[in-house]
Amino acid sequence: MSDPTNICLSCGLCCDGTLIGFVQLESEELSPLRKLMEIEQTGENGMFFLPCNELGCNGCNIYSQRPKACRNFECRVLKSVEKKELTFDKATEVIDVVKQKKIAIEKQVATLQIELQSKSFHFKMLELKKLFRKDKSELFLSESHQELKLKLSELEKLLSKSFGVAF
Repeated sequence: MSDPTNICLSCGLCCDGTLIGFVQLESEELSPLRKLMEIEQTGENGMFFLPCNELGCNGCNIYSQRPKACRNFECRVLKSVEKKELTFDKATEVIDVVKQKKIAIEKQVATLQIELQSKSFHFKMLELKKLFRKDKSELFLSESHQELKLKLSELEKLLSKSFGVAF
């Protein structure tokens, strides 16, 4: 299973809302995709927020019919595997680290009872960054809040370096 295209199917970080928060659709995609999923109308075009409702346990449920933006999205991990700069096994290690960091952040957000409005992890992290900017004084942040801020920063650096995306 070292085929570069399989890295996407085993990862899913773009589909689950970790790497990006929404997918923009072109007007010609709206009609066929409306039959498959819920679409937000944005003028003549459309979009949907992530996590994608079509992401199942075995990957994308509409993979062969997925939107153009999904087909064309290539993160830095995928490009590195395709160029053989990164082995499939190393790529999956990076993906697993991101998933573990994401889970740790989500647990700490829940423990700290921080109310976030977004469903997408990507947008939740933007909300957290905004909250931390609002309260600029490190002195007023509890040790747990400072730890969460550090975890968020570490994850953002990893996503930027390995995937080429940031919050």
